[in-house]
Amino acid sequence: MSAPIDVNMQVLISEEELRTRVNELGKQISADYAGKPLLLVGILKGAAVFLADLLRSIDLIVDYDFVAFSSYGADKKSSGVVRVLKDLDVSVEGRDILIVEDIVDTGWTLRMSYLRENLLARHASSVKICALLDKPSRRMVDVGVDYCGFVIEDRFVVGYGLDHEGRYRNLPFVGIVG
Repeated sequence: MSAPIDVNMQVLISEEELRTRVNELGKQISADYAGKPLLLVGILKGAAVFLADLLRSIDLIVDYDFVAFSSYGADKKSSGVVRVLKDLDVSVEGRDILIVEDIVDTGWTLRMSYLRENLLARHASSVKICALLDKPSRRMVDVGVDYCGFVIEDRFVVGYGLDHEGRYRNLPFVGIVG
């Protein structure tokens, strides 16, 4: 059963649109990394649902792990302070890495810059980025998204792994709060 939907919530991206786009991304990633094993690095908690679906749509040898950062707390805006809560459990040396993120916005820029540099310093063979959602209007630093699901306006969204105060992650669609 899905979480109760707020009366003020508008569906931005439907379950079917998500399924279709994730499958398209999986095919593109499979073609781009053909013959190479790939390590997906998901950013908890928001990217877990997207990573699970993306993983199943990639036709390659794929491993995955997660990292966790905190920059929001209970607020709708990033605090600008990033704390590492969980690091990788596997070695990245000599591996092709695809960072999987739920949404690219101002808080993401800080995390992504740190994570990308950190993985390269650990001698990863390559590091690319896949984001479900991109809000270019909020970008402070261009970090480059290699695979993007959807470009969206500057709205606060939930569902499909994204939350507000721990709610709405289990919605099968992406919705706008308020």
